[in-house]
Amino acid sequence: MAKRSRVQTNRKPVPRQKAAEPVNLAEEYRYVTEDLKRIGIIAAILIGGLLVLAFIL
Repeated sequence: MAKRSRVQTNRKPVPRQKAAEPVNLAEEYRYVTEDLKRIGIIAAILIGGLLVLAFIL
């Protein structure tokens, strides 16, 4: 059997990451609540339109 040669790799030390700063989730996801409200309003209008059409037709 042949001997295995050792391959040397130039590994750099991994830098340590800083601790994450606390995030204000209300500020970060404010647009989500606005979008959900808009989707709810559009859904209510469409369902109302469907009900009106169901009674008319």
